[in-house]
Amino acid sequence: MDKQTLLDLKKKATVIRKHIVTEVYSASSGHPGGSLSSAEIFTYLFIKEMRLDAANPKWEDRDRFVLSKGHCAPGLYAALAVRGFFPEEDLVGFRSIDSYLQGHPSMKDVPGVDMSTGSLGQGISAAVGMSLAGKLDKKDYRVYSLLGDGEIEEGQVWEAFMSAAHYKLDNLTAFLDHNGLQIDGNISDIMCPESVVEKFKAFGWNVISIDGHDFEAIEGAVEQAKNTKGKPTVIVAETIKGKGVSYMEGEAGWHGMAPNEKQYNIAMKELNEYMAKLEVE
Repeated sequence: MDKQTLLDLKKKATVIRKHIVTEVYSASSGHPGGSLSSAEIFTYLFIKEMRLDAANPKWEDRDRFVLSKGHCAPGLYAALAVRGFFPEEDLVGFRSIDSYLQGHPSMKDVPGVDMSTGSLGQGISAAVGMSLAGKLDKKDYRVYSLLGDGEIEEGQVWEAFMSAAHYKLDNLTAFLDHNGLQIDGNISDIMCPESVVEKFKAFGWNVISIDGHDFEAIEGAVEQAKNTKGKPTVIVAETIKGKGVSYMEGEAGWHGMAPNEKQYNIAMKELNEYMAKLEVE
C-alpha cells in the first residue's frame, strides 16, 4: 500500500468515526463502542476493497457484506454514505421516526445493505447462504461479514462456521471485531469464548490474526483470504472498543450509550485534531 492510499484511508476512517459519534449523539441512543472499533474494517472494505456500484446497489455481481453484529449500524451507515450510497447529511436522522436509517440495518430501506440484521448470531448464517449461492451459481463475487465478541457466544454462529467449512466456501471472509468487551463487561467474565483462534481452526477455517486498526495488516489479510482455496477465512482483528474517542476507549459502558453535548464536543474536538495532523502529513 503506497503512502497516499494509506493516508487517504486514515482520513476516511476519521470521517467515518465523526459520523458515528454524530449519529449516536443526534439520536440520543445507539452503539458507538463497537462501531468505532470497527472503523478501519468498514473503511477498508467499503472504500478500497469491495466491488460495488453505489448507483446500482442491487447489482448482481457486487461483493456482499453482512453486518452480523447489527447494532453497529452507525459504522455501516457511515461507510455506505462515504462510499456514495446515500447523502452523508442523512446520517443525522439516525434512529428518528421519519428516517430510513433504523437502529439496525434494513435491506428493504437502506441502499447498500445486503441483509437485515440485529438478532445476534444470524448474520453470519445469511453470509454463509450468500457464499453458497455464489458457488452454486458460479459467480465470482465475494462475501464479507463482521461479527462481535459477545455475538460469538451464540451457538448459531458455530453452526454457520461448521457449514461454511463443510461446503469449502473460500469466497467467504469473516471479520471478528475482537475488542474483548461486550454490553455487560469483559468477555472473559461473561462467557469466555477463548481461544477464538484455536476454535476457528478446529472448525476448519483459515485463521489470520491482525491489528484491526492497521490498514496494511487488513489489506494483507484480505489478500491472503482471497488466495486461500478450499476453506473460508476468518480475520481476528484485535481492536480497542471506542477507538478514537479517549473517554470511550476500552470502556464497556460505551457499548450502547450516547454522549451528552459536552462529551460530543470533546469527541469531535479529538477527531478534528487527529484529522488536522493527517492533513499535515
